[in-house]
Amino acid sequence: MIPMSDTASVDPLAPQDDLPTLCAISILAVVLSTMLHEGIGHAAIAIATLHASGTLTSLAWSSPQDSRLVLAGGTLVNLAAGIVFWFLLRITQPRPALRLFLLLSMAFNLLTGAGYFFFSGVSNFGDWADFIQGLHPAWLWHLGLIVVGILAYYASILLIGTSLIRRMGAPLSDASRFRRLTLIPYFTAIVTATLAGLLNPLGMKYVLLSAVASTAGGLSGLCWMRPYIPKKITPGPAQFVPRSYSWIALSLVFGLIFIFVFGPGVRLPR
Repeated sequence: MIPMSDTASVDPLAPQDDLPTLCAISILAVVLSTMLHEGIGHAAIAIATLHASGTLTSLAWSSPQDSRLVLAGGTLVNLAAGIVFWFLLRITQPRPALRLFLLLSMAFNLLTGAGYFFFSGVSNFGDWADFIQGLHPAWLWHLGLIVVGILAYYASILLIGTSLIRRMGAPLSDASRFRRLTLIPYFTAIVTATLAGLLNPLGMKYVLLSAVASTAGGLSGLCWMRPYIPKKITPGPAQFVPRSYSWIALSLVFGLIFIFVFGPGVRLPR
């Protein structure tokens, strides 16, 4: 028998999360997590510690010199930011739109940070592949990245799923709403990252590996997390996101800056 929660028709008069506003909040969250990774985790640390100049794009920080601290910085900043957003989500009671922004910012930062270990360990590409270059035995370092990535990623999806249930009031039994709050942000993030990536000066390889594969793979937990979330979690009150032209306007401004300014890249002096 198929559960009624997965097949029941939606009452048109019931409260619904507004689609344009969900997309707008998702754009802002992915722009923030990306710029924390590239702008703070890589560029700012490189300039502060190595006095290095370079080009900052939506895909990468390019500089003639990088240290292991710079290579690790993007992931570490993402993970730290994810924890901060989780803490803010716990101690505040904001309106639904801001609540979702905190939750998605937490999700994008945690999944990007945790997923990077696994991605580099398997593909031998990216920050952590460069970080372990020259370290021996190489197979053991790659295995370590994969194991750490799996454990950190699983912990992240549990935290995100639990937060969706408790903070947004999206119970596992309401499959339609749970998917709406995870799949719409997922595909919005891919589209945003890809559009900005198409303008990058580094070539299509980085579009495919960073904008498409990294974003789609790194955030993929949003697509398949639902069966792994404990069913005993008690849902909080439903927090539906209404139409907000303020969030939509903010997403247009920052989305366009992200695509047309940081897509082609910004040269940062030391």
